[in-house]
Amino acid sequence: MLNYSSIFATRRNACSLSIGLAVLLAGCGGGSDSFVGGGNLLVSRTVYAGAASTVAVGQALPGGGTATADGSFPNVFKNEVPDPSFGVSSPIFLDQRLTTGTLLGTIAVDPGKITSSFASKSELALNVSTDGSFVTFMGYKAAVNQLDVSNSNTSAVFDSTNPVGSTFPRAVAQLDLGSGNLTVTSVNAYSGNNGRAAVLANGNYYMVGNAGNGSGDGNMLSALSDNTGVQMISASNPGAGNTTVVGLVVGTFGSSTGYQRGFSLAQVPDPANPGKNYAADKTGKDDNFRGMTIFNNTLYVTKGSGSNGVNSVYQVGAAGALANGAGLSGATITILPGFNTLSEKVAEAKATLTATPHPFGIWFGDANTLFVADEGDGVRLGVAGKTTGFAGLIEYKLVGGTWNKVATFQSGLLDQAVYTAGMPWNVKTDGLRNISGKTNADGSFTIFGVTSTVSDEATHDLGADPNQLVSITVGANSTATNTAFSVLETAAAGERLGGVAYKP
Repeated sequence: MLNYSSIFATRRNACSLSIGLAVLLAGCGGGSDSFVGGGNLLVSRTVYAGAASTVAVGQALPGGGTATADGSFPNVFKNEVPDPSFGVSSPIFLDQRLTTGTLLGTIAVDPGKITSSFASKSELALNVSTDGSFVTFMGYKAAVNQLDVSNSNTSAVFDSTNPVGSTFPRAVAQLDLGSGNLTVTSVNAYSGNNGRAAVLANGNYYMVGNAGNGSGDGNMLSALSDNTGVQMISASNPGAGNTTVVGLVVGTFGSSTGYQRGFSLAQVPDPANPGKNYAADKTGKDDNFRGMTIFNNTLYVTKGSGSNGVNSVYQVGAAGALANGAGLSGATITILPGFNTLSEKVAEAKATLTATPHPFGIWFGDANTLFVADEGDGVRLGVAGKTTGFAGLIEYKLVGGTWNKVATFQSGLLDQAVYTAGMPWNVKTDGLRNISGKTNADGSFTIFGVTSTVSDEATHDLGADPNQLVSITVGANSTATNTAFSVLETAAAGERLGGVAYKP
């Protein structure tokens, strides 16, 4: 059994060594759970808290099939083979670190308020509110060690075809960076899948995620389409937790193809058929977003997974649309000029097999500089066909209204040696997921990121592999060959780092 309490205690002891560096968080022995001034990092992580008894070999799993491994880490995640929805709810920790990686303190988030799902790889992004006062992240209103919570239904849309028949609310956590107070709001978005990120702007929470885990008809798919993508809810008056979908209606409710909210593949020209657009895609799946940021009162999101839609970077609504607090209901969602427009379905077809990006986190250095984290293709170590052309950190510059790729930074990241971090198999960095950044006095940018991983063991969930916190500084003269990442932290066995936020 992995004792997550002992891991937390170890980190508390580690941060006690840093007392001379700054006033510490309560996780290190006193004071309030506040963010220590500015200029530091907040990193989210989750720790597997199960024991052998959490799962019994031969028991029926919620998402189908019978368990082939008990609850002991890491073999518990081999149950993803019989149950593709397999996951175990887990506690959340927030570590405060210097930008060098030195640990200052830890907040153990009350699991009675919110938990995450181990080993979901796209959860626990951290976003600072537009007024700089709060950090937000998403999780579940579920006790620790519940199975398949990340694919459960929500009360807003119960899908009887979802193999996971349980119902759990998703939740938005808001940490006050001054007082350390944590408030949690239950929401009914993302039935059948997971909420990935949230940000507070002018009184509203804006969220991204995915919905759907069943085989329902067009009416059910349409209901899930209204429950996915970009969602919003009032932070001060959330009511019963029913969110409002952001994005204009595209297509016809009840159709199994083409009913999307905000963006539809059918809006994009098909290069194989000049003068025509792509055919409509599966209802609800074009808006499977996961990364998000707000810059100059404009919301931007990314899509980088799934076999529908377009893996790309998107703008939600008009530039500056969040300035007046009116929200974005009914907004158009469009691909930023210069970014990928190739249908993922076409890219993955054998006849037209084409490597595409897998964008995740995004961060604006300024109005003309955009950094995009790409998590890589997720192909395991030693498997033929792996590509690395997009993986890492990609810098773009806005020139004449179009975003142009400047460089893809991979040195110190993809060329790292394999490691184990206590695991019984080899792990290797595959790319980046969530990122944050800061502008330096000399005009350069330092970007902090959480890595994605792949390994050479074929029967477990890759999200169970320990990942890393890294940083890189990019200046005017930086190139892919003269600029490299530094590793600030490597998670231990049974830990997964989720997101990183920098508070100016």
